Amino acid sequence: MLTSLTSPLAVDHPARRRLGVFCSADLAARGVTEREVRTAVRTGVWVRLRTGVFVRAEDLAEVERTGRRPGLEALAVTASLDRSSAVLSGATAAWVWGLPRPRDAAAVVQLTDPYRWRRGRGYVMTRASLPDDEVTVRGAYRVTTAARTLADVTRAWPEVPAVAAVDAALLRGLTTREELSRVLDRQACVPGVPRAVRALELADGRAESWLETAGRLTFAALGLPPFVPQVELWLDGRLLKVADGWYADAAVAVEFDGRVKYRRPRYGRTPQEELWQEKRTEDLLRSHGVRFVRVVADDLGAGRTELDRLVRRHLAADGPTVRAFTEVPRPEGRWRGGDAGDDGWLHRTDDRVGGPA
Repeated sequence: MLTSLTSPLAVDHPARRRLGVFCSADLAARGVTEREVRTAVRTGVWVRLRTGVFVRAEDLAEVERTGRRPGLEALAVTASLDRSSAVLSGATAAWVWGLPRPRDAAAVVQLTDPYRWRRGRGYVMTRASLPDDEVTVRGAYRVTTAARTLADVTRAWPEVPAVAAVDAALLRGLTTREELSRVLDRQACVPGVPRAVRALELADGRAESWLETAGRLTFAALGLPPFVPQVELWLDGRLLKVADGWYADAAVAVEFDGRVKYRRPRYGRTPQEELWQEKRTEDLLRSHGVRFVRVVADDLGAGRTELDRLVRRHLAADGPTVRAFTEVPRPEGRWRGGDAGDDGWLHRTDDRVGGPA
């Protein structure tokens, strides 16, 4: 019996690059008996994820702490199925790519296989064409490319999440409009493709959060004039602020406020310091005639009527004739690196656990 009830080093080393997932076949190849496996599971040292698929309890705790349970489930399913032709796809692939997903997205692992349809505990495998150039490997995961992933999810998701996913992928350079269009052309006869085409047409690629995408679409639905996304406001040679949206004639800046930037401020500031710095910057810009409209998620739902009135009231008044500040639209949004954002994106390019193996 294994005195320490740990996996052999030859199994443990590669498993750490799969969020700690290892299989009965790996253990048997190293001489670990079924009795040893049952003992490790019974004593809680290992956790059985699926038949013949395990993870160490300490690795599972680390996965839970870092919010990577969807990835663990995906790896457990693929290890259990052991089908080289099946790849992670749909909402699961969107998670792997770090794209925003609907909050009510199904928790089941989604896969695509060109040869077989199958449904099992916690997963759905769809039979569909899968060209080689629409499959890739991202860290520990064999997955559909970002373009194919977007084509699949935008055919099924509601408009706002679909456009937000495309916006995020374009912002981060995970794909291009041309690549996504080519994938959609291949799917011309697949149900839902017109919806996916509309999502691509509505995407901008400069939105830096789901809320900015939702705000842009809501403004359009209300019949408000389109704003220019991501405009730098300079004063005396110093960049003071980048407005999420900008109405040049009225000098109105639109700010879409999620709570994350106050919960996790940048540059080492505390939430209080972030609020104070923002107030001082906006007070200075107000003194030069800039007006601000702050939008939170609630304003895009039941509060949209009041938001409509507020924006129209601001746009009805002309901006300052003489402007000490300079407006510089950005051709692209800012991607700050890593897979972190409002939707709980985490760094999962590698997806190892417990530090270097």
